[in-house]
Amino acid sequence: PILFKQELQNEEAKEGKQVKLTCELSKPDAPVKWMKGNTVLYASEKYEFKQHGTVAELIIRDVKSVDA
Repeated sequence: PILFKQELQNEEAKEGKQVKLTCELSKPDAPVKWMKGNTVLYASEKYEFKQHGTVAELIIRDVKSVDA
């Protein structure tokens, strides 16, 4: 099984700025699905996904209070 070596941490950002959420997995290049509650997030102008080996990143642009 693929496990979290480092789980997501809470991050703070000012409205209108961007925030980066990072986690580390036990296996490199494992498929990652980013979700907010039960909603799957897809790459767009708002969301950017990056993955380098075992590290997966979600960048949220133009942060609003609804992104909490």
